[in-house]
Amino acid sequence: MFESLTERLSRTLKNIRGQGRLSEDNIKDTLREVRMALLEADVALPVVKQFIDDVRERAIGQEVLQSLSPGQAFVKVVNDELIKTMGESNEELNLSARAPAVILMAGLQGSGKTTTVGKLAKWLTETKKRSVLVTSADIYRPAAIQQLQVLANEIGVKFHPSDPAQSPITIAQSAIQAAKNQVVDVVIIDTAGRLHVDEQMMTEIQQLHAACNPVETLFVVDSMTGQDAANTAKAFNDALPLTGVILTKMDGDARGGAALSIRAITGKPIKFIGVGEKTQALEAFYPDRIASRILGMGDILSLVEEAERKIDRQEAEKLAKKIRKGKGFDLEDFLSQLQQMKNMGGMTSLLDKLPGTANLPAAAKSQVNDKQLVKLEAIISSMTVRERRFPDIIQGSRKRRIAAGSGTQVQDVNRLLKQFMQMQKMMKRFSKMGGLKNLMRNIPAGFGGF
Repeated sequence: MFESLTERLSRTLKNIRGQGRLSEDNIKDTLREVRMALLEADVALPVVKQFIDDVRERAIGQEVLQSLSPGQAFVKVVNDELIKTMGESNEELNLSARAPAVILMAGLQGSGKTTTVGKLAKWLTETKKRSVLVTSADIYRPAAIQQLQVLANEIGVKFHPSDPAQSPITIAQSAIQAAKNQVVDVVIIDTAGRLHVDEQMMTEIQQLHAACNPVETLFVVDSMTGQDAANTAKAFNDALPLTGVILTKMDGDARGGAALSIRAITGKPIKFIGVGEKTQALEAFYPDRIASRILGMGDILSLVEEAERKIDRQEAEKLAKKIRKGKGFDLEDFLSQLQQMKNMGGMTSLLDKLPGTANLPAAAKSQVNDKQLVKLEAIISSMTVRERRFPDIIQGSRKRRIAAGSGTQVQDVNRLLKQFMQMQKMMKRFSKMGGLKNLMRNIPAGFGGF
């Protein structure tokens, strides 16, 4: 997320951080670099112009020029303006309405809308402890209704069936009534997408909006379309009273133009970002934390919150107790830790939230590959219970069998055993262990790289 923008801005701002004093000349050079970085990130031109003007106005004032460390003060100005551009603070969903609170999802085809309905339902049940019912008013796309039903079953929320022969308004009203009957807190209505903004689509969704009177009307848009995402959001906002935006596919967006453009162009807050394909890969959008990530300063708060939600405390306690009793750390424990790491989004997601990773060498970054976690898991799963508990017995013929069973090479098995030994030594140093937090703090260099 934001890799190219972070790299460019980090390099530019690093140069000015070391300046003993700032002048209009060196501020001008830096602003030119910042401007180019934003344009290359596909931020909308009017947003870039306003951003640069605001930074310039504050940077040539007394606040920065007379600061004891003017370079750092300038970086703070850039950080503050990034936050202002993206919306100052996180804006939560309005769930205070009388139940059921209705959420209407809108967007173009291919934006990941139906998947996002599932992610949002899961987020509401796990984070807000609300009961959720989902329904599909998409009567045009083949298998749209079945797709949502599969997602609802997977995440364990109620699904209200619909049929392509019904009208979207009938489907929505029927789902709301069903939610009232079943005393459900939130109803999420998935609507039809189109390949482009058209009059028929807008008329239909306006009528649907009027019929179900939602407390939240969320526009789902693919972040990888850059400033086009902001323009499309504006077109929808002109037709519908949007209450917020969900940016999808942020994990694949190295530029970040959409995140920086949407609030300024539409005036609507980004409420969530999609950061992967799995149903748990949805994060509330915090402008200050995203600004920190963009400037290469990490996002420790989000990392800690994610650890609180997703780390299995019972497993962590069981492992801590086992190590305190001197029973040692075996490959079954190693597998459990790998699975916990996967639950937190994998190494790539963790690296994205750690400070200073923008300055890592490209070779080091290339070693971090979440596919390798899958490979490690496959290798351990190909071992017998005895081999996992007593790794020392894994020699020549056993290594060949494990490699064949996991579809890997003997060299891969050797690497895993080497990494396991490093982890085992580390665990011996812990008298007490706080689960994955201590594990992550002490991960050996190059872990997960094959």
